[in-house]
Amino acid sequence: MPLARPARAAALLAAGSLLLTGCGDSKATTAKAAVTLDNCGHEVRVETPPKHAVSLNQGTTEILLSLGLADRLAGTATWTDPVMKGLAKANAKVPRIADNNPSFERVLDADPDFVAASFVSTLGKGGVATREQFEKLGVPTYVSPSDCAGKDNSGDGDGARDKALGIDTIYGEVRDLATVFGVQERGDRLVASLQRRMAKATRGIHASDVTLLYWFANSESPYMAGCCGAPGIITRALGAKNVFDDTHEEWPQINWETVADRDPDVLVIGDLTRKSQTAESAAKKIAFLESNPVTKKMDAVRHKRYVLLSGQAMNPTIRTVEGVEQVAAGLREFGLVK
Repeated sequence: MPLARPARAAALLAAGSLLLTGCGDSKATTAKAAVTLDNCGHEVRVETPPKHAVSLNQGTTEILLSLGLADRLAGTATWTDPVMKGLAKANAKVPRIADNNPSFERVLDADPDFVAASFVSTLGKGGVATREQFEKLGVPTYVSPSDCAGKDNSGDGDGARDKALGIDTIYGEVRDLATVFGVQERGDRLVASLQRRMAKATRGIHASDVTLLYWFANSESPYMAGCCGAPGIITRALGAKNVFDDTHEEWPQINWETVADRDPDVLVIGDLTRKSQTAESAAKKIAFLESNPVTKKMDAVRHKRYVLLSGQAMNPTIRTVEGVEQVAAGLREFGLVK
């Protein structure tokens, strides 16, 4: 397999390797130009701000673009949706090395000096490569703390959480990446903007009598949100109830008979542009719901109470705030809250 270019690899190896530490939310300290992060069980040391980074998931890419770092990105990968509003021009400057997971070799061809990902599964066995594989080449790696804090990813599914994810963990990721790239003030401004949007979207909403269901993808064996991931952030922010808050799995696959039995007031539907599952787009999901004998009698289907979200808004990303805004707007439109 092709390795990193010799000059880059030598410099990276001299920069220092990563050591195993405890798990939890990322914590950053700085000393001179170097940055050290305690990130998802790894101590990540970055000697100087990256100039040739690769982001392996749309979520981390959109954070970096929001921080004005398009010129520091050598490549992006694994997209489920069109880029976030306002970032199209910046995103067009960054090479798309793959629409889904790229190969390890393809990432190395981009000559990265830093690799970021939104999911443990992306930088792990069965993903692009393990963190250790990059570490052996002296390439620092970073995984979104929202995918490891209070979460067990050891199973075959999308993991399970022993505690609910909070929006502050997402804000922490923004600050981590801003620190790594030496743009802390930009990170603070982005977090402040997200906080203002959250406050505005939830002001005056009390949806304690409203039940929600989140459908991400797949019509045969649908992935529905459990209690405690990004949909949990949205649900708790609005004071509503997720009809599947009795499961701690991130995205359990649940049969339609059980879904119909829970009969939620509102269906929050993932509107994805990828094509790896059945019923990815909202249009296909709605067509299924309105034609399937089991689901077409559900109250939300009969009254067409659908809220459409991007896949990124349903994952722990800065677009989860967008999810709060859109679900709040939907509840108001449906007359379910004042």
